[in-house]
Amino acid sequence: MAVETDRRAMLIALTGAAVISFSPIFYIYSNTNPATGAFFRMVYALPVLALLAYLVRKSDTRSSRTRWMAVGAGLLLGPDMVAYHISMNFVGVGIATLIGNSQVILVTLVSWKLFGEKPNPAILFSLPVVMIGLLLISGIADSEPYGVDPVKGVIFGIATAIFYTSFLIVFRYCNRELAPVSSVQFDATAGAAIGLLVLGVLPLSKVAVEPVDFQPTWPGHGWLILLALLSQVGGWLAVAYALPRLPAAHTSFAILLQPVLTLIWGFLILNEDGHSTNQLLGMLLVLGAIASVTVYGSATTEDSLLE
Repeated sequence: MAVETDRRAMLIALTGAAVISFSPIFYIYSNTNPATGAFFRMVYALPVLALLAYLVRKSDTRSSRTRWMAVGAGLLLGPDMVAYHISMNFVGVGIATLIGNSQVILVTLVSWKLFGEKPNPAILFSLPVVMIGLLLISGIADSEPYGVDPVKGVIFGIATAIFYTSFLIVFRYCNRELAPVSSVQFDATAGAAIGLLVLGVLPLSKVAVEPVDFQPTWPGHGWLILLALLSQVGGWLAVAYALPRLPAAHTSFAILLQPVLTLIWGFLILNEDGHSTNQLLGMLLVLGAIASVTVYGSATTEDSLLE
């Protein structure tokens, strides 16, 4: 029975990771600016998450303080999503997703500092490897690197990893009571939507970020609805449900599947195949470092499938 339970949980985890891996593709197909895509992927997910949270409301015993903390975590998720979408536009979905997932290293380092969770030496070794990989991905050593502006793509990718790390640390702390995942996700998604709304309309933010376009367009918003329902709701909840029920070795594989699949979809669907040799080497270094930390690092990196 235990083996059968593991298999079912693994299937759910892999399905969720596979669905999440299409998120960047849906965003690119929506043809919306970063703030608009990030804002509406949250807004379209809220009604479904609200329904799910309502159905399990009796199991949600969190305090008001903890719930507001989840909303605060969502506020950090807002700029993370904007930076992630901007990075995609500059350097492609594969590289942007890969850089964003390098947060597994930052999460474990921050957890070491804040919670005393001493990381495996593999994490300390991986950090300079990632830095070298990012330099190669930026194209500074190439005359014609892949991407509209790979340097900016890497910069916004690093910003994605930093904001994502902050979100995960707060998100992890605010769910110490182990409330239903859908309830915590609803609070965080609502916080992200509020943060993105403010970010999208503030005059100062418009210097760096295009404002949110509130006029729905078709088929662009059809892709955003698909992104919200499949990835933001279905994929994330599937992974969040399955990971605690799996052995560590299996969770590591499930976590790695998402960025690897996104790289593949970028190549097969979006024809992202013009990377230079140095950029390809940099991608391999970053992917190898992420794999090392995911497999040999601390358990705190198991929250990495939220993009």
